[in-house]
Amino acid sequence: MEVVIVPDATAGGELIAEAIAALLRRKPDALLGVATGSTPLPIYRALASKVASGAVDASRARICQLDEYVGLPAGHPESYRSVVLREVVEPLGLSEASFMGPDGSAEDVQAACEAYDRALAEAGGVDLQLLGIGTDGHIGFNEPCSSLASRTRIKTLTEQTRVDNARFFDDDIEQVPHHVITQGIGTILDARHPILLATGEGKAEAVAQTVEGPVASIVPASALQLHPHATVVVDEAAASKLKLADYFRATYAAKPGWQGL
Repeated sequence: MEVVIVPDATAGGELIAEAIAALLRRKPDALLGVATGSTPLPIYRALASKVASGAVDASRARICQLDEYVGLPAGHPESYRSVVLREVVEPLGLSEASFMGPDGSAEDVQAACEAYDRALAEAGGVDLQLLGIGTDGHIGFNEPCSSLASRTRIKTLTEQTRVDNARFFDDDIEQVPHHVITQGIGTILDARHPILLATGEGKAEAVAQTVEGPVASIVPASALQLHPHATVVVDEAAASKLKLADYFRATYAAKPGWQGL
């Protein structure tokens, strides 16, 4: 696991966007796994800027979803499909045909989960998977004590998560679905390069447990320690509880430029 400490969220977004751009230069049709929420927005803004300036051609890129609400129609403005189309696909100038995600409105949700896991494999696998992290160490909707071998599946949202997400539904918790489809931890670890971005002091403890703690299901993100090429990018605030912060700074400063992220 490589840990990169950056000054702020903007710097983190630029660094990861350049890693994506470098991937697209090597593999123009790369499959990019994207996350929702506020944390990855600096990445998407920086990448869209690179596309607009001609610094990178994303026209053949493919986009896939990390998770989705169950029960919301695909066109619902707060379905994660709609969010990804709005925040990633459209700004990059891609068509909806470049996008793949689980069917949260399917009658047979379990079959939809299995179909999506299979579709990712049939697409050649995810080349780069973007991740955020919860204050409890969750990635995707893999809450604490999720199986580290789990595949794409249905999960029940905690009451706190529904309360937190009510702001996207006119502050009405009754509109927030109880269930989601999420890539499992095992599915996430299949990606060739998972990159986790964490910003803010509120994520500091989760980051420390993920990077320096034991691999344990109580901190699902700690499973990234098992991956041969996982990167954790954190701002100074999110790095504030890392015991080896100075070591991480020194190793990144000495990293050969040709090696990339």
